Amino acid sequence: MIQPGLERVGLLLKHTPLPWKAIHVAGTNGKGSICAAASAMLRQSKVRCGRFTSPHLIDRWDCITINDIPIKQNLFREVEDKVLRYNIAEGIKASEFEVLTATAFEIFTREHVEVGVVEVGMGGRLDATNILQSPLVTTISKISLDHQAWLGNTIDEIAREKAGILKPGVPCVIDHTNEPTVKEVIEVVAKEVGAGPLLYGDQLPEGTETSAEWRGNVGNLPFHQQVNTACAYLAVCRALESLRRPPLDLHNLMCALKQQNWPGRLQKLQLEPITGRSEPILLDGAHNADSARVLGEYVNRRVRPNPSDKTTTKITWVLAMSDGKAVKEILAPLITDGDNVITVEFGPVDGMPWVRPMPSSDLLEAARGTAKINQGNRCRDDVLAALRSATEIAKGSPVVVAGSLYLVSDVLRLRRDFSQKVSPELEPTDAG
Repeated sequence: MIQPGLERVGLLLKHTPLPWKAIHVAGTNGKGSICAAASAMLRQSKVRCGRFTSPHLIDRWDCITINDIPIKQNLFREVEDKVLRYNIAEGIKASEFEVLTATAFEIFTREHVEVGVVEVGMGGRLDATNILQSPLVTTISKISLDHQAWLGNTIDEIAREKAGILKPGVPCVIDHTNEPTVKEVIEVVAKEVGAGPLLYGDQLPEGTETSAEWRGNVGNLPFHQQVNTACAYLAVCRALESLRRPPLDLHNLMCALKQQNWPGRLQKLQLEPITGRSEPILLDGAHNADSARVLGEYVNRRVRPNPSDKTTTKITWVLAMSDGKAVKEILAPLITDGDNVITVEFGPVDGMPWVRPMPSSDLLEAARGTAKINQGNRCRDDVLAALRSATEIAKGSPVVVAGSLYLVSDVLRLRRDFSQKVSPELEPTDAG
């Protein structure tokens, strides 16, 4: 159940000291990528860092990491149980996300984290993570329409909710590709609360973008990832400055970028053991119109073209969406005439019982109304069947899985569970 507000999480954390500092990240698209890049940069700077992002990908505890390694299940269960007992004893009636936030923050304290990189769950102003009162720096990624039922029906209303994480005297890094009206709203809120200075993602230190290291590494990334990397870099530079630590030079920045790992974002995944497909699939959690546009541009530029005969390759899509999403706006940048579409429903989301998948029949009908698809198939709630159907239909041509982070989770969980059946002695890497 979603219950915006800070009172309940404040009560949950009433007796939990929070000695660590934070980089607080809000926005619609790119939050997770900025958090992943920022935590990798902090680790490269020898700063012990925690990261809290949502939703989880495979298990509920993998949304909390220490030095980029997911915490151990037993640590998560121990702290979560303590928070849940306190929640019941005090009659707080906290939501699932508020309990999760309190659990993450207490774990950061227990694990002696110096800096926590914290992603807003939804919105900003009333999000549970906004209990953080004195972050080192705030960051606002690309803002677009999403969660309108909770955040507002216009981009201006949503921007104001996201800008609710701004704090007096705290610098804020802003994705410079945001619409002018979004920037105006953030600037107004910054003046209202006395936040600042405001830094935009294209205001890198002089010489950064023209350096061979930046151009040879960051310059080769898709444009939106270049922007996210720049925002993370500026945020970390400000954080290190506040901590009176040495600045992050470009060499260490590049080392950090090579070590970062953010599954489910333009991820090439090998699934041959469970599908029989030798070629990798492309896995991306694009779940709103803006992120779908970014994925569509990437697919059209790097996946569809066939260099061998200069023709355009058709894509086989495996799609799922949360119920209530703007399905037509998400599908429009993705599928084109001649593509194949397999629709499916993701499974129950642990800790988020309110999340429901769109019926696969409705999604397939919407796809047929968007483009003249070649073959269409719906697999209800059988994700493995959807992947195998896509393998059979594609016959070696590209397969892209998209539309929901919860679908991404199901695919990654399938691969993990199959690997453990084959090699049960292999355990996932943990940190404690």
